[in-house]
Amino acid sequence: MPLGRVPYRSVEALLQRELVEEDPATAALVGELADVRRRGWFTRGEFLRMCRWKSPRALRRYAANPAATVRRVSRAVLAARSERRRLELLTRLRGVSVPTASAILTLIDPRRYGVLDVRAWQLLFGLGSVGRKPAGRGFATRDWLEYLGELRRHARRLGVTARAVEYTLFQCHRRFQKGQLYR
Repeated sequence: MPLGRVPYRSVEALLQRELVEEDPATAALVGELADVRRRGWFTRGEFLRMCRWKSPRALRRYAANPAATVRRVSRAVLAARSERRRLELLTRLRGVSVPTASAILTLIDPRRYGVLDVRAWQLLFGLGSVGRKPAGRGFATRDWLEYLGELRRHARRLGVTARAVEYTLFQCHRRFQKGQLYR
């Protein structure tokens, strides 16, 4: 595992001491997307910006989604009651993996969502909060639902957003990491 010594015994202890503020560029993007939930859909341009924020490498695949498809899928996503259904719909779009779908939901509603990221997952695994996939790769819907539950549980206890919990885990992993993230 590429994670070095973590100077905390629990996620709770880490979050109580290490909570970080949102990155200004991300906060600006969240602000630009603020009316997406009220509107009930996102544009292809907004979709591409959200996807590029998570993973610019797949931009060609994201761009293969026609505007009408993005609008139709985003309407269904924002109308869905089930988290599983939201993820299922988003991952039908070309290039959208489970982590990218989680990023889209996070940018639209950071209070309730956090990005499913290898760094945050590895730190949760290292602290015993998740029990599988120590490398933090190959995520499925089941993994995201478990992860989302963990983020929300800690967010409720601390009175912060799910994104604040996730971003803190991400930043702490960067500090604690030894060696290369990807092998």
